[in-house]
Amino acid sequence: MFFRLMKRTFTKGFKSKILAVAAIMLGTSMATAMLSISMDIGDKMNRELKSYGSNIVVKPESAYIPAEINGVEIGGKRDNRKFLTEEDALKIKMIFWRHNIVNLAPYLSMQTKVKGGKVTVKGTWFDDEIRIPSGEKYRLGIKDLKSWWEIKGEWIQDGKSNNLAMVGSDLASENNISKGDLIKLEFNKDGKRIEKEVIVKGIISSGDEAENQIFVPLNFLQSALNMGNKIEKIEVSALTSPVNDLARKAGNDPESLTAEEFETWYCTAYANSIAYQIEEVIPGAVAEQVRQISESESKILGKINLLMVLVTIAALISSSLGISSIMTTKVLERRQEIGLMKAIGAEDMNIVLFFLAEIVIFAFVGGAMGFFLGSAFANIIGIKVFSIPVAMKLLLAPFVIILAVIIAVMGSISPLKIVLKLDPAEVLHG
Repeated sequence: MFFRLMKRTFTKGFKSKILAVAAIMLGTSMATAMLSISMDIGDKMNRELKSYGSNIVVKPESAYIPAEINGVEIGGKRDNRKFLTEEDALKIKMIFWRHNIVNLAPYLSMQTKVKGGKVTVKGTWFDDEIRIPSGEKYRLGIKDLKSWWEIKGEWIQDGKSNNLAMVGSDLASENNISKGDLIKLEFNKDGKRIEKEVIVKGIISSGDEAENQIFVPLNFLQSALNMGNKIEKIEVSALTSPVNDLARKAGNDPESLTAEEFETWYCTAYANSIAYQIEEVIPGAVAEQVRQISESESKILGKINLLMVLVTIAALISSSLGISSIMTTKVLERRQEIGLMKAIGAEDMNIVLFFLAEIVIFAFVGGAMGFFLGSAFANIIGIKVFSIPVAMKLLLAPFVIILAVIIAVMGSISPLKIVLKLDPAEVLHG
């Protein structure tokens, strides 16, 4: 009898069934899209935010911190500086979270004279192919680290041509320097005057102090001043997890963490846990997170995740209300049938289970269709927003179908109450 009734259910009232499946499909498709994106949103948003600079700076431990304005030192003696080495920079790509380190660039800065005026020259990697001790090769440098810079001319490639330089736009304007010009750099090292000539490869417009500086290949500056492999600091761009209470507690004092908290913190890609591991592999170094960037990343990711949760909840509520409306209509249309079943002895629970079985079947069909439709939506959003496709996540399919069943059942609660309240005598007598 049950199966005969179910068969009749799916052979009559086809329009209402299509509407029920469509309501479930639309709600679950939105949930699938948001869940698929949220599983990738952290890395993708982090990569987008990484285009706006480093979030960790590594410097040698030193009581002396030179004061600078627009890159020009106004106090202290440069000879008192402590240094790191290029090998230290390579160690950063060897830590536990090495795959989260998307870019880094070491710096060595010195004072020079250009056409009689004092200028800061910085040696760094531009777009260099670097081999780390494990044998892996990476392209590292400020080309990607400072991707917002506007360059009039070209970037220096690989730092192999030692006589090339890139000049800040303000400095170039003040000294009438253009791309292709040959400029002379005058250094004073240990009382000795050193002169080097470089060809301007590009003009930098950055909106910061770089517009008053000159950038040259790191090995050129090290060689010119006989400084071996010394560097002054390292800027690191890392994919990090949003800051939470545990990260803040560790930032105040890692020693205050319990063993379990420390393990969780150490094995999570917080900016300060990555900085802690950098300090472990580089003795005598201090790794500090750029808090403005790290906090901004956390806030942005948190707000985007909250927005997606709210959109998902709104879609599911709308779907549930749609199901409620459709099921109420079906119950009212079939009230005589329900009254007849009650009159011949059917219990309320049997009738309720009959309608629940019907809506669960709709939920399975709508949930499966919604999963595939939502996966397609997620892929389109990923391409349009992040320029990266979002792969279909089959592990979400069971969860989405269960979610479809839940919202379908919740939407059926009100119509099923009508079923329980129907009096067979009143219904059958009109």
